[in-house]
Amino acid sequence: MNEEIVAQRNYWNNEADAFQRIYTHRKSKLSNVLDSVFRKDMYERYVFTIKHCEPIKDRTFLDVGCGNGLYSLELARKGARKVVGIDIAEVMVGLCKEASEKEKLDKVCEFQQTDLLAYEGDEKFDVSFGIGLFDYISDPLPVLTKMRELSNDKAIMAFPRFWTWRAPVRKVRLNARGCDVYFYTRAKIKELMDQAGFKRHEVYRVGKLHCVIAYP
Repeated sequence: MNEEIVAQRNYWNNEADAFQRIYTHRKSKLSNVLDSVFRKDMYERYVFTIKHCEPIKDRTFLDVGCGNGLYSLELARKGARKVVGIDIAEVMVGLCKEASEKEKLDKVCEFQQTDLLAYEGDEKFDVSFGIGLFDYISDPLPVLTKMRELSNDKAIMAFPRFWTWRAPVRKVRLNARGCDVYFYTRAKIKELMDQAGFKRHEVYRVGKLHCVIAYP
């Protein structure tokens, strides 16, 4: 692993429990209220992604940077034939495996600790998606290119928008904790989609994010 991936792995191993509580709401009332305001787009991007994964039943999905498995498990519940989730943080992968076994979804879901460029699976998927992923990658082009290569139908991505009040605040906060974060303009996203070889793409504004559907 290169230094960037090692730093990100360490960060997410340390943050796994806190990240999990954003979605389980195992927090104080005040913390949950603050999440509903300042992390609203985290919930909105989830709704966006699951909606645009349709049709789900009997199809295959690749979840790049799967985190705690929130998206993968929901696709399995909705009838996906196979979901592969990959993440660089072993603690996150452990949470995914534990949850899938608990819900008896482990015959549908497969989770691996790896990054996409090191992923050795050679099958293609109906849909690949990377949500909360490109925030932390300094050179997204190789990842986007591989997502296109592994997708039959479409790829879904989320990119934090550059011109928002939250961007500099988030940059300072995460950098202080050893986590680099990156932001994107629509022009930069178009450039990346073209360079990655996608035939066409659509960009939607979802809160402080650009959510993208790209077609190989």
